[in-house]
Amino acid sequence: MPTLSKAGSRLLGQVAIVTGGGSGYGRGIAERFAREGAKVVIADIDEAGGRQAASILPHQMFFQKTNVAREEDWHALIKATTAKFGPVHCLVNNAGTTYRNKPTLQVTEADFDRCFDVNVKSIFYGTSAIIPRFMEHKQGGCIINIASVGATRPRPGLVWYNASKGAIWNVTKGLAAEFGSEGIRVNSVCPLLGGTGLFEGFSGVPDTPENRAKFISNVPLGRLCEAEDVAGACLFLASDDAKFITGINMEVDGGRAI
Repeated sequence: MPTLSKAGSRLLGQVAIVTGGGSGYGRGIAERFAREGAKVVIADIDEAGGRQAASILPHQMFFQKTNVAREEDWHALIKATTAKFGPVHCLVNNAGTTYRNKPTLQVTEADFDRCFDVNVKSIFYGTSAIIPRFMEHKQGGCIINIASVGATRPRPGLVWYNASKGAIWNVTKGLAAEFGSEGIRVNSVCPLLGGTGLFEGFSGVPDTPENRAKFISNVPLGRLCEAEDVAGACLFLASDDAKFITGINMEVDGGRAI
């Protein structure tokens, strides 16, 4: 993935956790946050990818091996982050998974369970672990959930994956309503499919120039999503520019859901 070159101080003094930060959109978010002044903990089950990502800015980033579908890993993550950098200001729930696009009646129970464990239960565990810390420190807090354009425009072939992302959309609004009085903001980002090697799995067709062109023909802005697009949206939602924004699901999809 190309290095993100933009830099600034919009998150100076903040501490952020980015799950699934070892690759793809998560890596882009983690690096962008660090370049904007945040101390970032990359939480990922992929130790090699997570350590490599954290090494880009070693004074700003730290890796903690984490299985987001395990409650005990969340408590270890919060403890390690606080010990390393201090209280957490922002949690980005980016870690996610899917199954290969296929007819719904071919989806197995294992496919379903893995999707909901990683995509939904992880947010249940993360919320339960971080919100009490936000309330304890009485400084508010920010949660950003990475959903999908599939939450807003579900299509055949990924029905249960899209359902898991729709749950994230609903959870985002519910948490925002419940914890706004504590100064805690909760928003989500709904990206389009990116060019990260997952095209065939998500689209259900081989990753050929012809199939990409057909997919992109339905995107008004004429391309796939990039890590930088998602990172920019998350940076805005984490910054003071969005201090009066909560409960939204921001579509970063080039107009695909129109």
